[in-house]
Amino acid sequence: MAFDRRTFIGTTAATGAGVALAGAAGAPAAAAAQPDAGAAVSASASAGRPGSRTYAFTVMGTTDLHGNVFNWDYFTDKEFDDKAHNDVGLAKISTLVEQVRAEKGRCNTLLIDAGDTIQGTQLSYYYAKVDPITARRGPVHPMAQAMNAIGYDAAALGNHEFNYGIPVLRKFEEQCDFPLLGANALDARTLRPAFPPYSMHRLRTPHGREVKVAVLGLTNPGIALWDKANVQGKMTFPGLEEQAAKYVPRLRSMGADVVIVSAHSGSSGTSSYGDQLPYVENAAALVAEQVPGIDAILVGHAHTEIPEYRVRNGATGKEVVLSEPLKWGQRLTLFDFELVWEKGRWSVAKVAAKVLNSNAVAEDRKITRLLADEHRKVVAYVNQVIGTSTQAMSSAEGPVKDVPIIDLINHVQAETVRAALAGSEWAALPVVSQASCFSRTAAIPAGKVTIRDAAGLYPFENTLEARLLTGAQLKDYLEYSARYFVRTAPGDVVDPAKLTNAEAIPDYNYDAVYGFSYDIDIAQPVGSRISGLSFQGAPVDPAARFVLAVNNYRASGGGNFPHVPQARQLWADSDEIRNTIIQWVKAKGTVDPAGFASVDWRLTRAGVPVF
Repeated sequence: MAFDRRTFIGTTAATGAGVALAGAAGAPAAAAAQPDAGAAVSASASAGRPGSRTYAFTVMGTTDLHGNVFNWDYFTDKEFDDKAHNDVGLAKISTLVEQVRAEKGRCNTLLIDAGDTIQGTQLSYYYAKVDPITARRGPVHPMAQAMNAIGYDAAALGNHEFNYGIPVLRKFEEQCDFPLLGANALDARTLRPAFPPYSMHRLRTPHGREVKVAVLGLTNPGIALWDKANVQGKMTFPGLEEQAAKYVPRLRSMGADVVIVSAHSGSSGTSSYGDQLPYVENAAALVAEQVPGIDAILVGHAHTEIPEYRVRNGATGKEVVLSEPLKWGQRLTLFDFELVWEKGRWSVAKVAAKVLNSNAVAEDRKITRLLADEHRKVVAYVNQVIGTSTQAMSSAEGPVKDVPIIDLINHVQAETVRAALAGSEWAALPVVSQASCFSRTAAIPAGKVTIRDAAGLYPFENTLEARLLTGAQLKDYLEYSARYFVRTAPGDVVDPAKLTNAEAIPDYNYDAVYGFSYDIDIAQPVGSRISGLSFQGAPVDPAARFVLAVNNYRASGGGNFPHVPQARQLWADSDEIRNTIIQWVKAKGTVDPAGFASVDWRLTRAGVPVF
């Protein structure tokens, strides 16, 4: 049964123990428990002090699944692997979940997610764009099918849920047998919740009185920037702390014995968008510290592994347990709760968290069989040949060198913007372009080029814009980007593996600007690294105007780069840059680096090239 947004009431498949309620705007809903007569109660539920009444249960959590069902990399067309030998996918998670349910008793478990579900792989892209779930009599999204089959109880909204537009998200929501929660995703007109803020789950105990577990869902305020085109005027996203402070007391007043927050927000307290929003991007630890009444927080968004992290609440002194299970189905968080019956109510005596590694188990054949046809369709799609390349190109050295494969992205972007501005008042202005090394494993082979080869250059669903900037502003932009490199004195040993990601800056937040020539002196302090900045052989005039071909993430403030979010928008496209690259290769037929590749930036120390 699909979850009904209008009533916000649905059954939970995971507990086998009662009714799950999801909160609507206005007065909280309530309902009597409907115990499952066939549900068994684990023997561990009654363990504890002699004569005491105790109950133990486990909440399992995933986050940032990003369209991963199978342990498969659609960009390489083979089983997923990385340096740490992680595995990915809901099929692996399903095996772990069933093991935990067998150990704890299914009725003593819940399963939740912290968002970013329907974007990230070619599987999720295919069912949003190629064979869209929004079509009349369209398919059911593979992520909905898998999560329904596994028996999720609730999931928070992630920012990437909005990448394909609200209609796709609403259709996905309709197809899920569990609520998508977002207490801080509000209707822009009414300021009432656009999604259920919370769900309530009832667990049977051997002592008569059920345990009521509330799950509060919080999403990321950055949606307002990153997906501005999809949400502006439709939804607004206030801070996590504000909405948690509003709903946690309400959930307690409804009789919640345990309150868990599923937050698509990291724990660092920082924001990639600086002060462009008055709300913190990575606010999970702040929620724990500032809002009394929370027992545990499932953390998402940051793609990090945090088995257990304890934060002391400032008002009560109580420790709140946080856990983040990495990404893509690589880990499963377990929150183990021990409750005791005291003074006529259940209270939490102990909470502990840990993560399980999905590479320790096989895929659940129930899930792989369920979605075998969808998987085959997508594999066939990504292996379509769209052109040829005169030589092999790789992004392996992209973070430290100007390589042809990144030039290809930039060349396509610059050419697309020039064509879009032809005949306009901006047509005579020079066009430059920004791009990052989005994946260090991207490659274009010599010979046949497939959709997966081209798509692998751009694993994100970003779209393209044109913004008007001055030479001085672009110099500032490059100085900001160059923070990415670790300061290295002349004469020091250079290890390329240790030159990048200073201040934990991810690769996708280091931009090279195509069209300019410049040196980056990594011996200099941040802010004084760019030298020899020129355009077509002449020094860049600080007052000169340029058109920057830029992705919508950067244009909307992602990475907190200077000037671009405030710059005048001259043009914007609704199609993904990835599709633009694919169409360009199809149109050209042959990819020849001689037509677009050149070494225009380099790392130096005191004027001496590093490489």
